[in-house]
Amino acid sequence: MVDPWTIEAHRLFKKHGVKTVGYVPDAGLTDLINSCEADNDIRSVVTTTEEEGIGLSAGAWLGGDKSAVLMQSSGVGNTVNAIASIISSCQFPLFMIVTMRGQYGESNPWQIPMGQAVEPVLKSLGVHVFEVETDEEATEAIEAGLKMAFVSNAAVAVLISQRLIGAKSFIADVAEEVHNVHE
Repeated sequence: MVDPWTIEAHRLFKKHGVKTVGYVPDAGLTDLINSCEADNDIRSVVTTTEEEGIGLSAGAWLGGDKSAVLMQSSGVGNTVNAIASIISSCQFPLFMIVTMRGQYGESNPWQIPMGQAVEPVLKSLGVHVFEVETDEEATEAIEAGLKMAFVSNAAVAVLISQRLIGAKSFIADVAEEVHNVHE
């Protein structure tokens, strides 16, 4: 049996020398964030915006460290200018894990537009995008992405599908409750 992707991601961070992890808190990333925070060899930095994570990653690289940036898909839009200006122009490596919303089973209409825009937006910025739906695919993509980012100075995003992390309930539950009240 394959370990959950979050356990494998932490193991791969250690294997590939990731020393800094910047993140905006997200339920789909909780286990990975907790593993990184508990690890004395990894500096975990909570950011107020995803864009700060991109700057943190560039600064870590300039300081001689490898880093990873963790975010939910709704925050990708906040990173566009930083990726286009800092990462692309300076050719810094960038490794991101993005938990997806707005996909399979999504009931929050506010998540759907950005969820559908993530891949084309990142690709338009020159980011290599690996979409995954299983723990095994996630492990393989994270390993490949870490190598690509830090050996080739590439920008890489591993998109963890909503099928893997599970759809969060929102409008559907509210509508069901309203319907039950009116019966």
